[in-house]
Amino acid sequence: MFTVSPGRALLMRRPLRRCTAALALCAAAAAVDARAQAPLTLDAALRLAQDRSRQLPAQESAAAAARQMALAAGQLPDPVLKAGINNLPIDGADRFSLTRDFMTMRSIGVMQEITRDDKRKARSVRFDREAQAAEAARAAALVDLRRDTAIAWLDRHYQERMRELLQTQRAEAALQIEAAEAAYRGGRGSQADVFAARSAVAQIDDRLRQVELQVATARTTLARWVGPEAAQALGEPPELTAVRLDAARLEAHIEHHPQIALMSRQEATARAEADIAQANKRSDWSVELMYSQRGSAYSNMVSVNLSVPLQWDPKNRKDREVAARTAIAEQMRAQREEAIRQYVAETLTWLQQWRSHRDRLNHYDIALIPLAGERTRATIAAYRGGGGPLASVLDARRMEIDTRIERLRLEMEAAALWARLEYLIPAEQLASAADRQTTHKEPQR
Repeated sequence: MFTVSPGRALLMRRPLRRCTAALALCAAAAAVDARAQAPLTLDAALRLAQDRSRQLPAQESAAAAARQMALAAGQLPDPVLKAGINNLPIDGADRFSLTRDFMTMRSIGVMQEITRDDKRKARSVRFDREAQAAEAARAAALVDLRRDTAIAWLDRHYQERMRELLQTQRAEAALQIEAAEAAYRGGRGSQADVFAARSAVAQIDDRLRQVELQVATARTTLARWVGPEAAQALGEPPELTAVRLDAARLEAHIEHHPQIALMSRQEATARAEADIAQANKRSDWSVELMYSQRGSAYSNMVSVNLSVPLQWDPKNRKDREVAARTAIAEQMRAQREEAIRQYVAETLTWLQQWRSHRDRLNHYDIALIPLAGERTRATIAAYRGGGGPLASVLDARRMEIDTRIERLRLEMEAAALWARLEYLIPAEQLASAADRQTTHKEPQR
């Protein structure tokens, strides 16, 4: 029987372990490379932007801080410890003596301010409202984040499509140069036709340079939200032919707009400030207990004190503060109502523009682009048959390019409007609003 010594077996296992480790590293590298090469979809970009955001955790910290302050504001103030020496002689035979003069006392005491329950509750409610405002600010920041990320993703998508369109048109224009040169060599065309064809290609090249800059800018803007993953290829765009908002119920939708919700929370905070000012019109009392020790020949003493602040000229101090806080709350209410009107008008304008763009895109698809293509093919056929000049071909091709580019720009504008409308109000809030409306709807008789 063939046997292997323990030392030799250990030497044989070392290469196997190295191979296993190398295979594991290769598999990990392949997985990382696969993730890096995966297309960046819009949903993935939104998740990355939300994970990378630092504004959202900042608002969460602000809400947590306000919650902690709400608990602290509901407690009584800390008691105050007092210690002192009263009636200490500074001259004569008993000077600086703590025991010989009967009036000299060493005192220690404690004082507690008795804050009323309604005042402590008002202060606690004020910080609760501030926490709700911070949560509403986080929701508004999330909506802005998703909208801006979607617009950046769509902008890069359409800029890259613009580049592909121009590259295709350039390849076709380059073939026209070859045809013009062949016609010139065969005596069927002029040298001016060759220069005209080359000029058309040069113009497309200039457009390509402009689009390359726009693609780079769009990639940089997207990287601001999603980070290094912006260098990945983009996935397929989402369906952009429908929006969730209903023009007939737009004002009801806008009431759930995060910015309107934030203004409502800020108004509630201002009203809580007015409640605190109203509660401060009644003063808080303070109770003090003091123990005083005198010399051994004299009796020790206990003192109880009650402190009550005097409300001096309340109509010019407390009442005015209440009036000022109430006016601020009314100011915020008016601003919120005005903002609702502004958002309704602005959103309705976006909705009308988006619908108009969709109609125009349909007109481009069924009329303008087919007609431009037919004209180009007709002029090419006439030129090849010797019945038309090259200038007509180049003019028709230029018009077709401009029509296709204009159609793509119109689709880009429609996509940006779609992103503004789609991410204007969170989907869960629209769904909850629809459920509440269905619940409260009276049954038909």
